[in-house]
Amino acid sequence: MGNWKLPPDGGHMEKPDKIYYQTMTKLEIEERLKVNDILLIPFGSTENHGDAQPMGEDTFIVTRTCEMIAQKTGCTVAEPMWYASHPFSHLGQRYTVPIPDDVNSAVVRSIISGFWNAGFRKQILMSSHGQEYIIPSAMQEWAKRFQIPAMIFFLDVMKITGDGMKDKAHGGPFETAFRHGDEAENSVCLSLFPEFVQMEHAVDTKTWGFMPEGHIDKGGDIYGLPIPGQSHVGGGGVEFALYPEGVLGKPSLAKAEKATGAIETYMDYVVKLHDDILERFPPGKLPEAKYMTQRDKEEIDALLRGVDNGGKHIYTVCYPS
Repeated sequence: MGNWKLPPDGGHMEKPDKIYYQTMTKLEIEERLKVNDILLIPFGSTENHGDAQPMGEDTFIVTRTCEMIAQKTGCTVAEPMWYASHPFSHLGQRYTVPIPDDVNSAVVRSIISGFWNAGFRKQILMSSHGQEYIIPSAMQEWAKRFQIPAMIFFLDVMKITGDGMKDKAHGGPFETAFRHGDEAENSVCLSLFPEFVQMEHAVDTKTWGFMPEGHIDKGGDIYGLPIPGQSHVGGGGVEFALYPEGVLGKPSLAKAEKATGAIETYMDYVVKLHDDILERFPPGKLPEAKYMTQRDKEEIDALLRGVDNGGKHIYTVCYPS
């Protein structure tokens, strides 16, 4: 595994250390693109995570890991998207702020477009919130509308952690199976941003559903059950009725060291993905246009040059709606 320091040294969203796109000047971005044109884009949420964990937990999981990855690789991180679409089961949960699926999809497409136009044509979108049904769909819709060379990848954090997020019965370190805001997720919080966690207020709940176990994957789809967590309505109740506490399981059992292996597995993979992209396609290079589009060569060349170099901006093709 990579040599990672957990917990990290706080957040970097307002630090002048050239990790985040939004803290950099135009000149600094131009210099960055010459040596590394990969952008990490964190997608989070604002939702109820109980009395012990922050409402921005899903966001902080991706931003803190992105920051460490950027420090190791030299890539750039975009400031996160704090709001997300949610599954039906979250609807009405107090303190959760959902946005409609079509709005979320449009925002994702707009973000991809804006950063592509800026020169970051290699983007890694990542989320630890249950919106894996929206972001890949938005990426596909973007590609179909624009049909221009790009390398866009989506990573669902929890699916890449391996056995490290599972319970002991499935080869992991946890007493209980992974659920929203539970022992495992709170352990991740303690590993990445312990300053936001108040363990003395942790409240446990007993999880249950309408169907017997073995059908529906209730925790990040890491167990590989036939029905992913977002692929049903009515297999379980809505959370405001079943779990007004905001957690499913036992966050009181959380310990930072339980999540270390899972987090490092995830970050090691992202570094590998980053390195493999740049090895095949150095800064400024993309797969040949003829393998990605049938748009006229002159039009593609103008788009790839961009406005500053006598070409065209991306919105001459399509305005993302």
